[in-house]
Amino acid sequence: MFGGNVQSTSANPGPTGITATNLGRLVRRQVELPGTVDASAIYLHGVGIHGARHDAIFVTTTYGKTLAIDADNGAVLWTYTPASYSELAGSRQFTNSTPVADPDRQFIYAASPDGYIQKLAIGDGHAVWRTAITRLARREKMDSPLKFFRGRVIAVTAGYIGDAPPYQGHVAILDGKSGKLQSVWNSLCSDRRGLLEPRTCPQSASAIWGRAGAVIDPGSGDIFIATGNADWNGKTDWGDAVVELDADATRMLGNYTPANSDYLNEHDLDVGSTSPVLLGDGLIAQGGKDGKIMLLGLKSIAGTAPHKGGELQAIDTPGGVMLLTQPAVWKHAGQTWMFVADDRGTGAWQLRDGKLQRKWSNDTGGTSPFEADGLLYVYAPEGGLNVYEAASGKRIATLACGSGHWNSPIVVDGRIILPEGNANDHATRGVLDIWSLPGGKP
Repeated sequence: MFGGNVQSTSANPGPTGITATNLGRLVRRQVELPGTVDASAIYLHGVGIHGARHDAIFVTTTYGKTLAIDADNGAVLWTYTPASYSELAGSRQFTNSTPVADPDRQFIYAASPDGYIQKLAIGDGHAVWRTAITRLARREKMDSPLKFFRGRVIAVTAGYIGDAPPYQGHVAILDGKSGKLQSVWNSLCSDRRGLLEPRTCPQSASAIWGRAGAVIDPGSGDIFIATGNADWNGKTDWGDAVVELDADATRMLGNYTPANSDYLNEHDLDVGSTSPVLLGDGLIAQGGKDGKIMLLGLKSIAGTAPHKGGELQAIDTPGGVMLLTQPAVWKHAGQTWMFVADDRGTGAWQLRDGKLQRKWSNDTGGTSPFEADGLLYVYAPEGGLNVYEAASGKRIATLACGSGHWNSPIVVDGRIILPEGNANDHATRGVLDIWSLPGGKP
């Protein structure tokens, strides 16, 4: 899944076979795709497809095609195309979602811009079920990655550029086996259960659009989300807020909004321009469009009573500009590191004595970082994949590639995998880059 786990740490704890010494020997394969993947890929080793074993990459294009791609030769093994594709292709209605794999390695789950989640068989790509998680897909966008935990799919909704009403960001929980929609938590009109007809709620927006979507505590199953601009009243409307829900998304366990939430709402400075970052030790970090990252204590935001302000720390993003990416969290040598990239810089912090301490920064921007084998990979949307020593910030390579938008890399099993392209170009073609060592995996 996006970030490698339900927390979306984007740090691969296992050996990948790619090191600072062999980076220069990597060979790039470019795979032509029938669509743009303005998101991240996922990867499964040795799964059965059409009766044979494949190391496979799975992606969803902006207009809802989901593909299985052979990681060795770049062949497209199957393509699932939703019936809505011909109506939506080239339009403003698209998705930036990343699919998620079932731990049974027999199925993946993917979103399409028609508002549906579908369960697809890894073996041949056929749809097992399709379930709608919105009643107004032309307003409620499938923006963020899907998650899968304890047999259930966790999805969130957002809105399109311009925030045209009506829509409400919400969390949807689906049963992985049957596709039944089990519960919905609405960030506006939160006293109402189930899918809303958006026009029936007096408030609109509160998009859940962070690049990691919902993040989940793997121990408790608690779900953490952050919302965009909208009304906040601390009762039923939770715009510009961080919200902790129970594993069923039926009960609020905690909440936070900045003291200046009204100002943020008025000036389009979404708290939820990124997803919450679970740092451990009862701490989370939350970035936003205001160029700040807030350190929050779970104890201080606990409960249903409204919590306004009370941050433990506030730091600037690396470039001092809005944060639209998902930080990576690296547990290394007994320390917790957080890596952050924005449009103007990349930086690293260590969590020490309950505070974030800056370790290094630069003025090279990027999308959501990914750590593997002590190397930090950060894609520059104007083109180029920068590779740094994670601990020092020393840049050791820039791998050539084309331009993009929210695309971000994964590094696994001797490969670097990165989609290119921008959903806002409304293209129906795209490119996937796969770097590997000559002769295959090490």
